[in-house]
Amino acid sequence: MFKTEKINYQDADTRLEAYCAYEETTGKKKPAVLVVHDWSGKNDFACQKAEKLAELGYIGFALDMYGKGKTGTTKEEKSALMQPLMQDRFALQKRVQAAFDTVKKMDAVDPHRIAIIGFCFGGLCALDLARSGVDIKAAVSFHGLLVPPENVTRHPIKSKILVLHGYDDPMVSPQAVMDFADEMTAARADWQLTMFGNTMHAFMNPDAHDPDFGTVYNRQTEERSWNAMKAFFEEVL
Repeated sequence: MFKTEKINYQDADTRLEAYCAYEETTGKKKPAVLVVHDWSGKNDFACQKAEKLAELGYIGFALDMYGKGKTGTTKEEKSALMQPLMQDRFALQKRVQAAFDTVKKMDAVDPHRIAIIGFCFGGLCALDLARSGVDIKAAVSFHGLLVPPENVTRHPIKSKILVLHGYDDPMVSPQAVMDFADEMTAARADWQLTMFGNTMHAFMNPDAHDPDFGTVYNRQTEERSWNAMKAFFEEVL
């Protein structure tokens, strides 16, 4: 049985609250996996993924990109929370790194075995942590936004990268995926990309049922993606 707790941390003056899940054991330190929520904020979906990671033997840390207690329910509210960080990728990277620095200092965590995963907006956040040059083992994007940041310093990418993407995702076109592949190749990153046919945006989220908006849950792709992540982590963590 795993234990859960809320962890308060800061990014400058912004108060943040993470949700952490882990097996209570004594002895050697464990690898940790940061979980970055979608544009809604730190919601039940992200916290449940932290719990699933705890079941796999990792310390799951669902981080907070918006501030303690801040979540959106409508598309307008979610966009209003996400856009300031999308428009300032330096601030976005700094916000993710605040969580990384917090996890790295946790007594139970092996600081040399930390990874990050993210969903939609969170996928972009996971990739941006890798782009920032921090020493993480792996970054995984599930139906993430792939557009590279502008006006930020480019750093060597130390993390191994796995991108899991729906071919029919209207928010990230196949050409945008190829541009990302070119970016990672130019950066000499160790990267992998899996494209799933007949799959739209938000395929991991069972509550996604809006084909007009482009967000549709796909159970088969969800299972295949999660299994791909598990195999990837078995290799690198």
